[in-house]
Amino acid sequence: MNTPRLMICGIVILISLLMLKEGCAGETMAHTKPTSHRPDYSSKSSWANIPEAIDHPADVFYVFPTIYSEETPLNMDIMNRPDLQSKAKGLMIAQAGVYSSSANLFAPFYRQTSFVALNPDEDMYSNKYFRIGADDVADAFEYYIKNLNQGRPFILASHSQGSLVMIDLIRNKMKAPELQKKMIAAYLIGYSVMPDDFQKYPWMKPAKGAKDAGVVISYNTQAPGAVGSPVLRPGAFCINPLNWKTDGTPAGPEMNLGAVFFDDFTGTLKKEVRHYTGARINTDTGALETTPPDYRELDLGHFPDGVLHKFDYAFWYRNLEKNVAQRVKSYLLKNKNK
Repeated sequence: MNTPRLMICGIVILISLLMLKEGCAGETMAHTKPTSHRPDYSSKSSWANIPEAIDHPADVFYVFPTIYSEETPLNMDIMNRPDLQSKAKGLMIAQAGVYSSSANLFAPFYRQTSFVALNPDEDMYSNKYFRIGADDVADAFEYYIKNLNQGRPFILASHSQGSLVMIDLIRNKMKAPELQKKMIAAYLIGYSVMPDDFQKYPWMKPAKGAKDAGVVISYNTQAPGAVGSPVLRPGAFCINPLNWKTDGTPAGPEMNLGAVFFDDFTGTLKKEVRHYTGARINTDTGALETTPPDYRELDLGHFPDGVLHKFDYAFWYRNLEKNVAQRVKSYLLKNKNK
């Protein structure tokens, strides 16, 4: 007599369980799926910077560092976040300013992964969250080459996660000899370029001095004895931005043309200090070591004690600016009649 009622109750319970399961799956997908606001690089709104006028004979294609640390979603929806766009544009001065005095600045927005998803113990190049942003930048670079570059030589430049993205781009998008001939240099600062990169990707060549072309410039700034850097791998390539040597030859503070400190996210100048600090390469760790005079007053952000990653551009700003001008001039002279 009670069988129909029991059957109805069972069906109701089963439906409820299925709905609960579907709801949970929906929440999981909402957390992991990439944002739908993919940049359209044919639109100026998808670029942190496109020059109003072409004022220089060379370009720079710049990828900004991590500006996003939220736990969900794990890729920032930058096309729907004016606050994040504003932070990216602040870095056009705080970092990309070393290039823009010598080159036309092109800098794409991209759906970078959150700081919390960056794991130094895994191969980030295959990380699904990293790939979303890296593929955006690859699309932006292809659009830039086809539609915006107009045959000019170019610099590739970046910092931190931006350099991780740029290493990936050079590995996969710079195989063509005609692109390699147009590259003045690649400033891949604040992440590790390894000897294996130079072996596996022969179009990646380590810089050996201040004026060589078609080369990679890279370093990671630390205080002596610092450990725990998430961006420095043992044996990473390093060149000293004060003396442009790759050995342990020290460069004193007298060689520092000026450290320039900005509020990175607004581009507001805080101060400039000439002869701020010197540097030497620790050939055992691959770190660019320095002891700033106001070391204990510096805000290191998310990084361990002594890891001066935030200041990879600031400490050596005027030297980088001078070097960019030198490399552009040297490249143009060498290729004048080609």
